Amino acid sequence: MVIATELCALSEYKIYPGNGKLFIRRDGRPVFLGSSKAYSLTLQRKKPAKLVWTQAWRRLHKKGLAETTSKKKSKRRTKIQRAVVGLSLDDINKRAAQKPEFRNAQREAALKEVKARKIKNRIEKNKSNVPTGRANIGKNRSRGGGASAKAMGKNLR
Repeated sequence: MVIATELCALSEYKIYPGNGKLFIRRDGRPVFLGSSKAYSLTLQRKKPAKLVWTQAWRRLHKKGLAETTSKKKSKRRTKIQRAVVGLSLDDINKRAAQKPEFRNAQREAALKEVKARKIKNRIEKNKSNVPTGRANIGKNRSRGGGASAKAMGKNLR
């Protein structure tokens, strides 16, 4: 036998026949309330989500979900190795198989070679920057184009 039950508008509990109150709102919509407590709180315009004993609060704070639904297990993704631009998959596997000491030795050799190249370039640059006979003139020294302040007869103090 099926019993027609309603849900409380505030607490969302079942209301069996003969229990609760039916409240008709101004707009004509019926509101079923399960207890005088629910009726009183509805008239005070309390929000169900702020009342700890209501289903709305329990849903908002994720209470009681463990027994109803369990999380679906997601498949673990498998890693697929792909070639990178400039390196084939075989080269990548070879480098991964190398010992760290061997890689460190290669890195040190490459750094020494780069430093040697930099020093060589610096020496060549210094050889090419030989002065061409013209004297270096500082920023503050005049080139003799204009008369100095003393020659003009002005007092510098």
